[in-house]
Amino acid sequence: MKYEHLFVFFEHDDGNPANVSFEMLGEARRLMDEFNRKYSRNEKVIAIILGHNIKSLCERAIHAGADAVIYADHPELRYPRIMVDTKIICSLVRDRQTVAKVVETSEDYVKPRYMFFGADAIGRHLSATVLAELESGLASDVNKLLVDDVTITHEHKTKGKQEKYEKILFMYRPDFSGFLWTQILCLDNKNPEIAREYSPQACSIIPGVFQPIIDSSRKGKIVEYEPTFSGKDLKIRIVKREIIKSEVPLEDSRIVVAFGRGIKDSPESNIKLIEQFANTLDAEIAISLPLSKQPYSISQSLKSTYFIPARVVGTSGKKIKPKVYVAIGISGATQHIVGMKDSEFVVSINPDPDAPIKDESDIYIQGRMEDVLPLLLDSIKKIKEGGN
Repeated sequence: MKYEHLFVFFEHDDGNPANVSFEMLGEARRLMDEFNRKYSRNEKVIAIILGHNIKSLCERAIHAGADAVIYADHPELRYPRIMVDTKIICSLVRDRQTVAKVVETSEDYVKPRYMFFGADAIGRHLSATVLAELESGLASDVNKLLVDDVTITHEHKTKGKQEKYEKILFMYRPDFSGFLWTQILCLDNKNPEIAREYSPQACSIIPGVFQPIIDSSRKGKIVEYEPTFSGKDLKIRIVKREIIKSEVPLEDSRIVVAFGRGIKDSPESNIKLIEQFANTLDAEIAISLPLSKQPYSISQSLKSTYFIPARVVGTSGKKIKPKVYVAIGISGATQHIVGMKDSEFVVSINPDPDAPIKDESDIYIQGRMEDVLPLLLDSIKKIKEGGN
C-alpha cells in the first residue's frame, strides 16, 4: 500500500507534554482499532516526537495508545521552529526504511494514510506547512472523526461518474459559532483529465475534545531518527525564550463571569451591570467569541477592556476550569463549551430554555440578564451584610 498508518505529532513544551498529545493518541487508538477490524488490516498508530532530551516521552506516548514512536533528539530541536520541524517531519514520514524499523510496512510505501496535529498555536501552523509540503489537504479544528467508505458523483472530482472512495477519514468541525457541523473529506481526483491522489488525510484536533487512554502495560517499538540540518535551516536561531503571562488571567481565576450576545438590548449598560456583578463576586470577566468581533457600538474604553481576544473562552480562546463559571447571555455554541466544560460549578442565565448552555449548567436561570442580575446583586449584598 502506498499510504499506510496513522501518524500523530506529539506536542510538548521543552519536555512537558501537551494534554492534546494524549487526547489525539487515545482517539487514534480507537480509530485504528476500528479501522483494522473493519478492513482486515494491520495498520498502526505512530507517534512523532521532536525535541532535546525527550526520550522519556516515548514510553508515555506508547502508554497513551501509540504502537510505535519515531523520535528525533537534537539541541536544534529543543524549541519549535516551524520550517525546521516541517522539514524533519516530512523527511521522516517519507522515509520508508525508518518507518519499517518500527512497524510492518509495504514495499511501495510512500506516505502516511492519516495524520493528526493539535489545534493549538503550534499545531495549527505546523500542520499547514507539513501538509503543504506533503501536497495534500488539511481540515482544521476538528472535534469528531470516523473512517468509512463513500460513493459520490462530482462534476470536478469524478467527471460526473459515480465513484466509490474507500477508507475515507470523515472529519467534522463546528462552524457558524458552533451551530452547524461541517464534514470535510480529502478525496482523490478520479477524473482522468485531472487525476491526482491526496494523502495523507490530515487534520488538527481541538484540545479537550477526545478522551486520553493511559495503559502502562502497553509495549511498542521506539526508534531514533537522525535529523540533518543545512545552513539555511539554522538561519533563524532562538537566542532568548520567555513565557509571557496572559493580560487577563482567566486560567488562574476561581470565579469567572462570562457574557455573550445576550447583552444586545443595551450593550453599554449591560456590560456595566456585569462589571458590578463580577466585582461583587471578586470574579474575572470573560466573553464568547462573537464579542471579540466587536459587534456592538459601545465606548472605546469598554471595547478595549472587554471585546478582546484575551478574554475569549473556547476553541479560539482559552480553556479554563474555575470553581464557578457564570454564563450570562451565552447560548452555548460547541466552541464555547469546549473552553468551559471543566468548570466545577456552572450557573447560566438565558431567556431561551432551549439554549445548549442549559445542558452544561448546574443551575439554569431562565430570564433576561437585565431582570436577573439586579436580583442576584441584591441577594449577594444581603448575604454579605449578614442578612437572609
